[in-house]
Amino acid sequence: MRKTSGKQTGLIFFPAFDWAISPTHPEREERLLYTRDQIFEEGIIDFPQIAEYTPSLATEHDISRTHFCVPGVREQTTEAHLIASGAAILLAEEVLSGKIKNAFALVRPPGHHSMRVVHGNRGFCNINNEAIMVDYLRRRGAKRVAIVDTDAHHGDGTQDIFWHDPDVLFISFHQDGRTLYPGTGFTYELGGPRAFARTINIPLPPGTTDDSLLYVVDNLILPVLGDFNPDFVVNSAGQDNHYTDPLGSLKISAQGYARLTEKIHPDIAVLEGGYAIETALPYVNMAIVMALAGLDYSGVQEPDYWPGRFKESSGKTKEIRRIVEELLKHWEKRDRVAPGSGNIVGKFYQREKRIYYDTDHIEENQLEKLKLCDHCPGYLTIDSAANRGYNHNKVLCISVPITACSKCCSEAAELYHKSKKTTSYNYVYLQDKAADIFYSFESGSKKERSLER
Repeated sequence: MRKTSGKQTGLIFFPAFDWAISPTHPEREERLLYTRDQIFEEGIIDFPQIAEYTPSLATEHDISRTHFCVPGVREQTTEAHLIASGAAILLAEEVLSGKIKNAFALVRPPGHHSMRVVHGNRGFCNINNEAIMVDYLRRRGAKRVAIVDTDAHHGDGTQDIFWHDPDVLFISFHQDGRTLYPGTGFTYELGGPRAFARTINIPLPPGTTDDSLLYVVDNLILPVLGDFNPDFVVNSAGQDNHYTDPLGSLKISAQGYARLTEKIHPDIAVLEGGYAIETALPYVNMAIVMALAGLDYSGVQEPDYWPGRFKESSGKTKEIRRIVEELLKHWEKRDRVAPGSGNIVGKFYQREKRIYYDTDHIEENQLEKLKLCDHCPGYLTIDSAANRGYNHNKVLCISVPITACSKCCSEAAELYHKSKKTTSYNYVYLQDKAADIFYSFESGSKKERSLER
């Protein structure tokens, strides 16, 4: 256990002035500028409990440890993406080494809609900052990591990346997917056959208030975190649950966010969504910073908010309590549930997925296969075909988990070398997390690249 008494809270601000989807897009640099102004005006940055850091860039290898970027990392990222993910890595390293007690990466572009395979931008995201940071932490010795995603939009990308990983717990509360992008995150989405209930989704009805949110934290999230006993807790800190957010319909206040942060006690928070640039973000971000630093946040309140302003219907409150009970039952069965036989073909568990990139208008079809190994989580293959206009890419992605056994490592390597000899794919990739090496092969040019520490 890290000793944190008397240590500081680390902050990084990175507004990404040179990155935007469009000049008037909700995901733009002003999301952080108002926050920075507020924190400086209030003098928070000068408190001895706060330490501001300068970000560094993530490497191409850091990205490839998590993602299969098609055709490569350079084509799917800008310098802003590398700085955002690099900032998260830098602060996580400072926490892990004991130099600071916790941290908040106030960065953009966001990342939690970016999945394991990346053909373009979806949900404003190209690469997944939290997932990249988590994979880095695991190389540094953090064996069990919990991610609590508090964005109003379901963190479908983070869920996809850790779906089969029994040592990464992903908890997401969000607005009900029937009412908001990306239309996923239901209670029956519980993780792969070897990681059952390591994915927990809490879909909240529109109009959910602070009281019900904190009920979910106290009665579901905290007990699950206590059982899982992670080495490191990450808050994927979306703020579009705020009652003024133009994209969401939840009713959470800055005080609600502060109490949430205080209860979850994350080692690091990484900014995700939140698009009420003036009416929410300065107050919410300041409340989170103060809660992380152990400062009195009781005076942080929006000008138009008062306690009791928002009330839920009794039906919504009852539904939220029912969801909590349902998910607690799933959690209790986490180590006793086998995959359905309909998804098993030979020694592999498989599923088909269709993914739409709403920003870049790409349609992707995937066939995912997990080796059902008796000695480790098993290696994963993803057969991915993506269409963007008249451009088509077909790729094979092979991922070896960090705790892979020698047999799975050998089988995955053999499959990679065998697949290079076919003409079925534009690109073949091998992501070996156990050896921390990434290989990519382009069939047209017969060129192979490797990335390693």
